[in-house]
Amino acid sequence: MSAVGTLKSWEAMMLALLVAIIAFNSVGSPYFLSVGNFVNLFQLSIEKSIVALTMALVIIGGEIDLSVASVMGLAACVMAWTFHAGVPMPAAILAALGAGILAGLNNAFWIARVGLPSLAVTLAGLIGYRGVARILLEDRAIGGFPDWFNTIGQQALIGPLTAAIAIFFVLFIFFAIVLHGSAFGRLVYVVGSNAQAARYSGVRVGLVKAALFVGSAFVAALAGILYAARLGSVRGDMAEGFELDVITAVLLGGVSIFGGKGNLVGVGLALLVILNLRNGMGLADITGNTQNYVIGGLLILSVLIPNMWQELTNKWRGRET
Repeated sequence: MSAVGTLKSWEAMMLALLVAIIAFNSVGSPYFLSVGNFVNLFQLSIEKSIVALTMALVIIGGEIDLSVASVMGLAACVMAWTFHAGVPMPAAILAALGAGILAGLNNAFWIARVGLPSLAVTLAGLIGYRGVARILLEDRAIGGFPDWFNTIGQQALIGPLTAAIAIFFVLFIFFAIVLHGSAFGRLVYVVGSNAQAARYSGVRVGLVKAALFVGSAFVAALAGILYAARLGSVRGDMAEGFELDVITAVLLGGVSIFGGKGNLVGVGLALLVILNLRNGMGLADITGNTQNYVIGGLLILSVLIPNMWQELTNKWRGRET
């Protein structure tokens, strides 16, 4: 399908929905269209947006990673615990990234090598990595990080953009090139469409899946570090529940839950839809629980609507033939 043809389908609908939400929010609040509000809109969810990029690759590859939020929390807690023990901050950051890589290797071993379902393995990781994070910090909150570290998440780097937002745009471009313009990206689509056929064709399916899960955990660890920099302190329960918004954004962006289909353009539009929707509800004083109900509803719709659309398309084509 051509780029124009693709844009006429799911991405076009996401774009129309985004325009409608922005128009509705701008009428509902005089502060919505301000520069400060848009920067705040990105800033408050930038870590989820970063993790959504690699989650898209994982799901296109026919798998899922439920442990990303726990890896975020684990990495942040490893960094805080290490720094609190007297280790210099740069080394503590490296330790946190190392913890993320180890978590990814653990997921990859059980999924790519042993052959267990990613749903079960990463669900266990969701519980296990969070447990390790809580063991490290117990009920404490650790802060007192160097000023240069807090600056990464709290102060503007380029114009109104913080370092975390700049990192998101760099990673978006990088993963768009990887997914849509590299041999590895083509392998991700092939494996996600039919792993067994890919294996018979000589594709090293296990290696592709291992790379996806290690990459997902590494980026989640990076997001956890950026989240700690923005908050200025770390607790064992930080980033808890973030996986809901991440998976919702990916599926709402047109990535098939069954793998093999989707692109980062749709995911980017879906991220903007969710961010603007949450921001508008926040300005309207709608509670966080109600916002979660809305996002949960979007998660269900993001799975149902593409399947219903495909069925209708198939029936229509059947009538034409």
